[in-house]
Amino acid sequence: MPKNILKEDVNIGEVQYEWTVKEYEQHDRNKNWYVIMGMIGIALAAYGVITANYLFALITVLFGIILFMQDMVAPMDVYFAITNTGVVIGKTYYRYSELSNFWVIYNPPFTKNLYFSQSNVLKHRMQIPLYDYDPRPLREYLAQFLDEDLDQEEEPLSDRMSRLLKI
Repeated sequence: MPKNILKEDVNIGEVQYEWTVKEYEQHDRNKNWYVIMGMIGIALAAYGVITANYLFALITVLFGIILFMQDMVAPMDVYFAITNTGVVIGKTYYRYSELSNFWVIYNPPFTKNLYFSQSNVLKHRMQIPLYDYDPRPLREYLAQFLDEDLDQEEEPLSDRMSRLLKI
């Protein structure tokens, strides 16, 4: 179970690598993006009302509101560290035993990410931007504790789509 390092007395071990990442990627969106996405959102909400699928219409409207509000707030800086006992992301500490594997997708300038998969099937993968860090020493260090998923050669489709659609 991941531990909150601010609320619990947790020994995170000796920090080997650390940097600060953004909470989420903030995209540069122009006026045309808002017009096109607004029309798509209105069309989807209208479809939901016409087909009497009011939950779909509500979810579409809420999604639009959340995207708009997210664009108004700058993402927070989140601390990230790789230690000799686990990984710290923000205020949460994950022991290596809680993570099943890792992989690196390094395709500059588009993708430079480190991914962790959790042992719990219900948990989503964790994505850490590498920015200008060289992934080779990170890969060598993490391979001591976790299996590297060499089958992952491309960025996940959901990440590519979110970057393409700027959401």
